[in-house]
Amino acid sequence: MRGIDVFMDSLALHGVDTMFGNPGTTENPLLDSLIDHPDLKYYVTLHEGVAVGAAGFYAQASGKTGLVNLHVAPGLGNALGMMYGALKSKSPMIVTAGQQDTRMRLREPLLSHDLVAMAAPVTKWSAEPRDADEVSEVMRRAFQIANEEPKGPVFVALPINVMVQETELAAQGSGEYLRAAQAEQKGIAQVVQMLLASSNPAIVVGDDVASTGSSQLMVSLAEETGAQVYHEGLRAQNAFPGKDIHNKGRLPFEAAGIRRVLAPHDLILMTGSPEFEEVWFDQGGLMPDGAKTIQLCSAASRAAFKFPVSLSLLGDLKTSIDSILRHLKTTAGKGYEADSIARNEALAIKHLANVTASEARLKSQWDYQPMTPARAIWEISSAIPEGTIVVDESITASVEIAAGFDFSIPGDYFGGRGGGIGQGIPGALGVKVAHMARPVLCTSGDGSAMYSIQALWTAAHHDLAIVFVIFSNKEYRVLKHNIDIYRNRFGQSSNKPYPHMDLTHPMLGFSEMARGMGLAAESVEDANDLAGAIKRGFDSGKPYLIEVAVSGKQ
Repeated sequence: MRGIDVFMDSLALHGVDTMFGNPGTTENPLLDSLIDHPDLKYYVTLHEGVAVGAAGFYAQASGKTGLVNLHVAPGLGNALGMMYGALKSKSPMIVTAGQQDTRMRLREPLLSHDLVAMAAPVTKWSAEPRDADEVSEVMRRAFQIANEEPKGPVFVALPINVMVQETELAAQGSGEYLRAAQAEQKGIAQVVQMLLASSNPAIVVGDDVASTGSSQLMVSLAEETGAQVYHEGLRAQNAFPGKDIHNKGRLPFEAAGIRRVLAPHDLILMTGSPEFEEVWFDQGGLMPDGAKTIQLCSAASRAAFKFPVSLSLLGDLKTSIDSILRHLKTTAGKGYEADSIARNEALAIKHLANVTASEARLKSQWDYQPMTPARAIWEISSAIPEGTIVVDESITASVEIAAGFDFSIPGDYFGGRGGGIGQGIPGALGVKVAHMARPVLCTSGDGSAMYSIQALWTAAHHDLAIVFVIFSNKEYRVLKHNIDIYRNRFGQSSNKPYPHMDLTHPMLGFSEMARGMGLAAESVEDANDLAGAIKRGFDSGKPYLIEVAVSGKQ
């Protein structure tokens, strides 16, 4: 058998039936083999970053290992930004790239480079088989490492001559790999005692709460303790129901802001290894002084990694939360139960007040022209079909997205991590491939959309019925906000204009771009027309783009 046969058999042994890629000459062994493997679906993209973005979100949405095939050094270079996002999102995936014939290595042939070194900084492991005998072991190890906690991308270079070499070493599966290590009962008891001693607990949920199926347990724990629940500024998945009374939204992107929000709490329970990705430097730590802190995580490498905690409890996240909840119910006395009920009642009153205030703000801006993002999102959420998945990269409208949609279960929402933009539209491809039976809505800002707009062609080419909504405010709004913050933080003059942050002269025409790539598309300026456009998009059963004119920075 040839090296490429071992590679393809490795994919089958690990349950891979989907691949995203951008074809190239050194990928010919793989592309040619696809003809003999009709059960492996290949999704063609026009840019390597789109392929990686789609595969990363596919891995998140499907729970499977994503697979990508790229084209040599320039192609891998094109993909590195999206690989960084996949690493931050802990997306289990194998990124491959064709490599030039190793017999020409010293002659530095066209498109060649040290691919292993290029990929290493943004992957968990990076390797290249030296001959066909190594393909089996490299692929087995790649699948294992990609799926070990914390999960993430690995990279494998595939030299064209190695792929056609003969070998007698067949593909190997990874075998049964039991990861659900139980947390120590002593630690469970200690967590419960700290919860019982707390008068105002807070819970911070990370993406792992969603990916491990622990969200409903987390709801029960919040109800049992009367805790307020926060999530990080950036999240890949929805770990906690958005409209639950305990949900207090996202934390800020700087230490002082995080401390300020968490200051009223005497105990902070961090679940699912939240990473607290900061944007701005502040003196001091992330946690408020005097608060006790607990971290539940399944990867020892992330325990107390960024800041000290009072207690780190290692173990399978779902069984840990379940054990804490059961132990708490059997241990809590009537006094604690009464305190929890009082906290829940206070949260319900505050939640209703917040909803009322939000509705009043929306009403006060109802007829603004251009429409506000909040009005646009209200119209969209009222028109989408039941069971719609939202893939969001609206950036400055992300708070309104979180408030405007009822993300009640994991799998209702997907977003990008790491801060690199352009993830949303490719990500929607991967989510749709993972959930063909569910409606998918992709929301994106206009600046973000331009990073990966060619992903629309892939949606049309493969007939992926996604409704893309581009919020067009004709500016990099987030950068305008950030330059205001910069000027304030560093004492710079604040009456200057915003340099190079407007997307005008010429104006971007997203409807025209979409039509040029085979999509039906329309533009909406009047908010009263938006719900009808959304309905037309979903009723079409085809990829469909709606460009929505919204207000910019005020």
